[in-house]
Amino acid sequence: MEKPHSPSCERNREPILGVLREHFADRRQVLEIGSGSGQHAVHFAAALPQLNWQSSDRAEHLRGIRAWLDEAALPNTPAPLELDVGGAWPSGPFDAVFSANTLHIMAWPEVQQLFAQLFAHLPAITTGDAVLAIYGPFNEHGRYSSDSNAAFDAWLKARGAHMGIRDAEAVDALAAAAGFALVDDVAMPANNRCRVWRRGHG
Repeated sequence: MEKPHSPSCERNREPILGVLREHFADRRQVLEIGSGSGQHAVHFAAALPQLNWQSSDRAEHLRGIRAWLDEAALPNTPAPLELDVGGAWPSGPFDAVFSANTLHIMAWPEVQQLFAQLFAHLPAITTGDAVLAIYGPFNEHGRYSSDSNAAFDAWLKARGAHMGIRDAEAVDALAAAAGFALVDDVAMPANNRCRVWRRGHG
């Protein structure tokens, strides 16, 4: 099949990789939630060969992800898993989770479910901690960070009332409830952020 292609993945993969090189340096088993086209999985797994990069998404996206993984034929990218945050999760064990451009697509109850599940599915292994990295747009104190993000949020809500850019403070509260503390917040292209939380460190 023809591989799906996301231009934004091509633009943001190197800035994200810079963050992952630092915060996933001591990781081994990564679960990517919402792998989309599969481009990120291939790029990050190739650049970070010490990681076993487990991609996942809803069933309708798995074929496209497989096309990218099969072409790359990397030794550290197992077959993608079907994952809906409100359903069954893979057993792992994982010591890191990555997700890009998903929180504003999910309904808020789904975002809550995602963070609630992290506690059960990121057991302390090897180094005794877990890392979560999420890329995407965030509001701060209920305010848009740019006019373009305000326009994007309006576009999202026109597509579905359940969508929308999330407030960083609300997401931090969900992370804290799962035992994660914010350790980094990096500015990314196109008014996005890459936010990193860690649990059980130090």
